[in-house]
Amino acid sequence: MSKAILIALVLGIGAGVVMPEGVSGFLDTASSYMLLILLFSVGIDMGVNREVFGQIRRMGLRILVIPLGVVLGSLAGGAVCAMILRMDVKEGLAITSGLGWYSLSGILMTEAGNPIGGTISFLSNVFREVLTFLLVPVLAGRNVYTAIAPAGATAMDTTLPLLSKYTDSKTAILAFVSGVICTLAMPVLVPLFC
Repeated sequence: MSKAILIALVLGIGAGVVMPEGVSGFLDTASSYMLLILLFSVGIDMGVNREVFGQIRRMGLRILVIPLGVVLGSLAGGAVCAMILRMDVKEGLAITSGLGWYSLSGILMTEAGNPIGGTISFLSNVFREVLTFLLVPVLAGRNVYTAIAPAGATAMDTTLPLLSKYTDSKTAILAFVSGVICTLAMPVLVPLFC
């Protein structure tokens, strides 16, 4: 499946290069509706398995371990990469605080007066989402919980159908919760480090 995702991405890039400009507005609208349909389908899959919600309830506060690990791991990775690349560690933390939400993290950094950091944040979070599509099928075969980590904030929307497909209903709900928490944390973390 990872090969199919990569091929679809490359074909999409190729199609985008030759596509007339007026079509892109239609594609944005169409992809939004397709995402809603996918999320609706995942919701049905979760709702059918009523036992999962009881398991989640029994987990209590332990449900926060995954999103906390995602946030701390992302920040640690940003700090290490900043040191390797000889950048300001605070800037590295701001870049990785996007947690995969590329459309907002880059804007927040740019508005904070760092357009180069905003561009790097945008690109690194786009790459994070693309890597998630490639890694989830591999990671889910080893440990379903580790498959959630690369998704970050996207675990509640764009990568949720993929996580649902390669894991189970319980993991999909944990992924959704993790995505919501990462999404709520991102607008706080990026300005904190900018």
